Amino acid sequence: MADLDDHPPFSASSGGAVGALEPPEPPPPAPLDETTRARALLAAQPVLEGHTELPALLDPEDLPPARAPEAGAQFWSLHVDPDEGVVGTLRRLDTIRALVAACPDDLRLAHTTSETAHARNCGRVAALLGPVGWTALGGSAATLRAYHALGVRAVNLTRFDRFAREAVREMNRIGLAVDLSGADQDTVRRVLDVTRAPALLTRAVPEALPDDVLRLLGENGAVCMVAVGPDPAAAADVLDRVRELAGPGSTGLSHLTEGAEGYVPLVAELLRRDWPARDLVGLAHGNATRALRETEFLSRTNRIRPVAA
Repeated sequence: MADLDDHPPFSASSGGAVGALEPPEPPPPAPLDETTRARALLAAQPVLEGHTELPALLDPEDLPPARAPEAGAQFWSLHVDPDEGVVGTLRRLDTIRALVAACPDDLRLAHTTSETAHARNCGRVAALLGPVGWTALGGSAATLRAYHALGVRAVNLTRFDRFAREAVREMNRIGLAVDLSGADQDTVRRVLDVTRAPALLTRAVPEALPDDVLRLLGENGAVCMVAVGPDPAAAADVLDRVRELAGPGSTGLSHLTEGAEGYVPLVAELLRRDWPARDLVGLAHGNATRALRETEFLSRTNRIRPVAA
């Protein structure tokens, strides 16, 4: 009879022991909430804002001017009162250049989409000059070209006449974006019949545009840059309509109104509405950058055309 001592007692630590307990698997990570996802997306894909106003008083103690933490590039408005005209516009242009030069660690002047991306990669906010107000052109294509030479990259067209038709063609030729903010629907339609480059609406009010005009803007590749206020759902409703009628490539962001808490609440709301990440990247900066890049490309292909009188 075999000695019972030859068989060691059962131990749970014995390899291959029957009934051995496997270590419990760790629980799956909890899904990130929409606010966290929105914050991460905007940290990687900062906003290109369509409208930044120069502060009325520039105090050296307050430089650089306050901005949304999610902003990576901004169009700096060159609008002046109609009676200031070209001189007032040039003064504002000079002030913005001085402001950017005074804040080299925060701001960088950008004239192209490549320079805009480089500024963002260096941790600076790219300052884009424009749009210039239509009345500041003085009905002169030469003035238009002079603004472009000074670094302006957008002009706000609010009416359509013979000069406007020629100006749009010249803007396409030299690489100035056509800004249709504040234009009535008939002007928008007529400009879209002429321009070969995508239009911008740096301060879009899509609620004032009928469905067919939004569809025309989508066909043009235009970008409706919408202001964001303290109620993110209201801005999301506007953007949903633009996305549905003009397409996801026509959405953009203009600026924050008083009381708004940045762009994170809006993006979180759009995530709850199942906007895919690619559409949110387009909203933040991809669509506006694409429109500007296409404007630059069209200009390069048109340089052999004769200069307008």
